[in-house]
Amino acid sequence: MLVEMTEYLGRQIYTPDGRLLGEVDNVIVDVDGAKIEGLYVDETAAVLVEESRPVSVPYRWVSAVNDVILLKYFPQRVSLKKGMPRAEEEPDAEPTPTTAR
Repeated sequence: MLVEMTEYLGRQIYTPDGRLLGEVDNVIVDVDGAKIEGLYVDETAAVLVEESRPVSVPYRWVSAVNDVILLKYFPQRVSLKKGMPRAEEEPDAEPTPTTAR
């Protein structure tokens, strides 16, 4: 059964243990290889992805596509890399007079 790429948009993605990850916002395509590389989810479940950050799910993790998309693999929780600034910790665009040298 063939599925148009646009049919993926808006479909819900579920982890192997039945938790809702989010909805497909975009499809990542390898044009040269003529295949789908991944599914981009902009708003993710906070219980699965720290700060509900966007994720790209590799298409090789997909086990079934029907009314919803089922994954055969997804980590228990996706965390931000250590050392990456969080939105509230981002440095100022311009140095303040007390820190400028």
